Formats: sequence, structure tokens, C-alpha cells
Amino acid sequence: MKADTLDRLGAGKYLLVTTYKKDGTGVATPVWVVRDSDALLIWTVADSGKVKRIRNRPEVLAGPCDVRGNPTGEQHPATAVICDAAATDACRALLRRKYGILGRLTLLGSRLRRGTSGTVAVRITLDD
Repeated sequence: MKADTLDRLGAGKYLLVTTYKKDGTGVATPVWVVRDSDALLIWTVADSGKVKRIRNRPEVLAGPCDVRGNPTGEQHPATAVICDAAATDACRALLRRKYGILGRLTLLGSRLRRGTSGTVAVRITLDD
């Protein structure tokens, strides 16, 4: 069942990732997503709020959504980990493949503005 859920979430165009502030307030953000083995990968700006919140509290919720962040299915408890540079590069390659020309342009624009260290991948594993 977990593999089916990973397949469905990884095949979707957007993933709603809810991270938590120190006071427990949830902050939901729609992001691009790719499947990588037994986890999901997302890509974001290294100094974004979601990265800071994940560093403080790795427990997240993850589920399908539309481009505006409206949930379109069940949200699942998960654990998020900030990836190293090699995993981030691998995530970029997967995103370019999945999102085509839009993915390439977005990733290129981000690299020009922020450099390669200005963005990170986040590995999300669903909890049992």
C-alpha cells in the first residue's frame, strides 16, 4: 500500500507539504515532486521558511494538491530530511526529466539567480 501511495504522490504534478513552526502551527506549501526509490523528493530555496522549519522539526504532512495548494486527496504523515549537494543534483535531473521545458527553464533561472548552493532537495519518506 505504501508503494502505491508513493507512486500516486510521485506521479502527481504538485505535492502539498505541511511543515510546522516551533509553536506547532502548520504551514502548507505546494511544490514540485518526483519519486526516488522509497521516497519523494522536492526542491526548494536553501534559505526558505520550509527548510528552516524542517531543520527544527522533520515531521511533515504530504499529499496531493493543485497548483494553488488546495488538497486533492489524503495527507500522509511523513519525515523530511534536507539532502546534500549530490542528492540535490540528482533531484534536479529528475525534475528536468519530469517537468520538461518548464522544469529546465525554472532550474536554469534558479541556478543563475542563486547558484548551485542556493537550492536544496528535501527527501520525504512516508511514515508507516
